[in-house]
Formats: sequence, structure tokens, C-alpha cells
Amino acid sequence: MDLAEKQLTALNQLIEVVGSSNSFYKAKLEACQGMGGFESLEAFSERMPFTTKAEIAEDHKCNPPYGTNLSYPKGQYTRIHQTSGTTGQPIAWLDTQESWSWLLDNWKLIWKACGAKKGDVAMFPFSFGPFLGFWSAFEAAAQAGIRCIPAGGQTSLQRLQMINRYQPDWLCCTPTYALHLLSVAQKEGIDLSSGPVRRIIVGGEPGGSVPEVKSRIEEGWGGAKLFDHHGMTEVGPVTYSDPERPELLRAIHETYFIEVLDTESGKPTLPGDVGELILTTLGRAASPLIRYRTGDLVKPVPVEGEDPRAVAFEGGILGRSDDMVVVRGVNLYPSAIDAVIRSFDGIGEYQVHIDEKESMVQVAVTVENLSAAGDDELANQVQKRMREVFGLRIQIEIGESGSLPAFEMKAKRWNVSI
Repeated sequence: MDLAEKQLTALNQLIEVVGSSNSFYKAKLEACQGMGGFESLEAFSERMPFTTKAEIAEDHKCNPPYGTNLSYPKGQYTRIHQTSGTTGQPIAWLDTQESWSWLLDNWKLIWKACGAKKGDVAMFPFSFGPFLGFWSAFEAAAQAGIRCIPAGGQTSLQRLQMINRYQPDWLCCTPTYALHLLSVAQKEGIDLSSGPVRRIIVGGEPGGSVPEVKSRIEEGWGGAKLFDHHGMTEVGPVTYSDPERPELLRAIHETYFIEVLDTESGKPTLPGDVGELILTTLGRAASPLIRYRTGDLVKPVPVEGEDPRAVAFEGGILGRSDDMVVVRGVNLYPSAIDAVIRSFDGIGEYQVHIDEKESMVQVAVTVENLSAAGDDELANQVQKRMREVFGLRIQIEIGESGSLPAFEMKAKRWNVSI
């Protein structure tokens, strides 16, 4: 059975469950004549309507607190998580024991693909809040025989001391926090380049697939190998760095049906063109998402030697469709700005401000100067690099060390007022 046949079988099994008991999707399936399943993946893509975050949010608002996208009685659900709320009000997401196990199986595949093995030690330096990714990564690692160190509720210095004490092989955090720990270690006189951490899995934000960010983290952590990962509370863990080609994010095609569509036409993109990632969770029948518009922008490329339907994403998650701004004809993505900023060793945190003045979109970037260079010198260097990369004159402002917010979880650096 090839990949398309496996996906179609899983899809129709999902439709059978959802069509009989999930009131959110039942009306959608009836409207597109999909109650009995679909004869092909192409027919599914042509007839099944999208699901949007706005729809989910409205459903939760009208049917609090969980909405109607539930395929089983509430008594069968054992976990509640919620989205981060970075693009709106946090949304609750429920899982049964079966759907939670499906999520963990996906994470275990990621751990294995990245080279983790039984007996390894992994540290998780983040607060264990209501977001799904932290818990699923931790529990999957434990089930895979990895010794797990929870490091929530600790200061950055305490976490560095735990690394020295427990000698973890792995670190799992956001790319921003991996960089922040390097900064704190430098201030405290701690040499992480000779430390125990040999592999780092990052996620929660773009950055892990940005070469400049990746190299800074790997060099600062003494040559530790960095793996990017991408997922969402709504859908679970979706991608991981290709071990052989780290510039690519590999998708888990066995458990997700993946489409990449042009944001304007809604048609499939050509290989190498940027489009929006559309996901269907084939194994999360308890609280599924079918043709979900993630808002994530990706550049799909074929995977050599594998099924034609298998794609990877070059450059990782480039940003979000609602974050991308057009400045004098140039498409500006958060990951592209991040790449330029992280090419300078002497910059700490930064913030991007985008607004409109006299009918012109203006971009200003504030950076923390941690270098020996003077403020004017650093500002001129960054502005010159921005012009070389984007062909735009971007205003650079300098802030003192520690003057900008530092982030443990998803960084919020992109401020748009247009």
C-alpha cells in the first residue's frame, strides 16, 4: 500500500467516526457529500471545505468552554490543553487517552529520528503551563526510555546549575531560550561549550531552521547538534529536522494529510513556491482538524527517493501569513529579519516595529548592543546588512543590555500596527 492509499484509508476511518458523532464537522461533511467518505484524496481536497481558526474560536465562544468539535461524550476526555493565544483568545483542546497516545507516538517518532535512545538524559527548561507541546514532548521521551528532567519554575541560573549537576545529553526548548541561556551563562562565567549537552530540539517559533540562528546555538553549546521541530496544540507534533539535510523540515505523512496552497488562489503551490500549510489530523478522531488553515508559510520541496506525495519544507516555517508584510514590494518575513539579526554576535534581544506613516509602510528594529562596538557603529552595520539582504532602508535603534523583553516560550518580537 503506497502513501496515498494509507492516507485515504486513515482519512475515511476518521470521517466514519466524525460523521456519526461530531456536530462541528457533521454539517460540513453533509454539505460536501462526504458523509460516506471520499473516493480519492483529490476528491477530498476539491470538496471538503477548510477549517479556520476563526471558526474554531467562534464555536468556542458560542459553546463554551470546549466548543462542539468533540467526537465522544465529555466523560471520555482525560486531558485539557490550550493554545498559546499569540493570535487571539486561547482555545481549549481536549484529548481522550487514545488521541493522546496518538500524539505521543508522533513525538516518539521525532525523538527516534533525531537520534535519541533509551538511557539518554533530556532536560526541559520551560514552565509546564497549559500548552500541549511541553507535556507531549516530555511524556513521549519518558515512554521512549529517556530520563527526563523537568525544569519548570526555575531561574535561568538555576537551570544552568541543573545542567551541570545532572549532565543531560539533550535540551528541549525554544531557540530564543537556548540563546538566552548562552547569554546568562556568559554573564555568570559558565562555559557551556564544554558542557554535557550534545543535542538540542527546539520549537515553538521560527528560528531552528534559520542558518544564522542554528549556527549561533550550535557553536555556543560546544558543537551540540540542533534539530528544529514544529507543531501546534490544535494538531500536535508535525515536523522535525531531516538528520541528513538539516535545512529541511520533514513532515510526518503517515499521520497527517498535508497540503500546501497558494494563499490567494487556494490552489496547490508548485515545488519551491511559498504557500500556506493545510493539515488534516488523520489519527486524532476525538478532536480532529480537517483541512485546517494553519496560517504557517512553508516552501515545499520533494523528498528524493521517497513517495511522490512526501514533501519537506525548505527553511522550516518561514512565518505566518498574518505576520508577513509587504514593504515597497518586498515580502518581509519574521524568519528573514531573524536571520540578519542573528548573523551579528553582539546583539541580544530585539524588537521589530512596523507601522504606516504618510501612506508608506515603515520598519524599525530595536536591538540590544552586547558588543564592543559603539551604538552608532552597530546600528550602521545592521542597517547596511538589511539593505544588502532586502534592498530596504530599515531604521535601527539601539537599546541597553536587558532593556528588551526576554522570552522563555514563544518570542513576541513582531509588532505590526497597520
